[in-house]
Amino acid sequence: MTSGELNLLELIIGASLPVQVVMALLFAASIWSWWIIFRKKAVIAHATKTADEFEERFWSGADLAQLYREVSNRGKPSEGLEGVFEAGFREFARMRQRRQNDSRTLLEGSQRAMRVALSREVDKLEQHLNNLATVGSISPYVGLFGTVWGIMVAFHGLAAVKEATIAMVAPGISEALIATAMGLFAAIPAVIFYNRFSNAVERIELRYDTFQEEFSSILQRQAHTEDH
Repeated sequence: MTSGELNLLELIIGASLPVQVVMALLFAASIWSWWIIFRKKAVIAHATKTADEFEERFWSGADLAQLYREVSNRGKPSEGLEGVFEAGFREFARMRQRRQNDSRTLLEGSQRAMRVALSREVDKLEQHLNNLATVGSISPYVGLFGTVWGIMVAFHGLAAVKEATIAMVAPGISEALIATAMGLFAAIPAVIFYNRFSNAVERIELRYDTFQEEFSSILQRQAHTEDH
């Protein structure tokens, strides 16, 4: 390697143990955040796709009882809008079988069941988002700690030197600044995708809320029809 040429691997290997530990933690945090990013991207895409498919079936004029049987007899737990629909219709049908004909009671029971299902689905979508926020907020400070420590060690080494030059401290400062760079490398994608996924989850939650209100209106009309 010629003089002045930057070799990151040599700087990392030559760094002090605390700085190396900081770099290892930041590298692990970066890998972890990217795993969350790819996983969360797939989860949100799946939730959007299944919501599109179910809404198309729901608003196609299909019989609600038949749609409920199809969803509940599929052999696997319902998710997304299907889960909200199944919970609401199951409670509605259960209360009707118990001869509970008061429309308000029927509707309130169904709405409670849908709110519980909706909350459960949103919790699934929000899972691990707080971890992205943690990586995005803490990584720069962890990197800064490594930088400060590395610079402190570099200047401490000059204590026994009568004539200090920039060439003597430059390698130490360079390896210390790598910690800051790695902190930003871990933090920036985490912050970007945290904001992106948070907005996506909010849009899906609003979509679920809208469906719940529309489905409640349909059930209310059915309950009023049975009252009369």
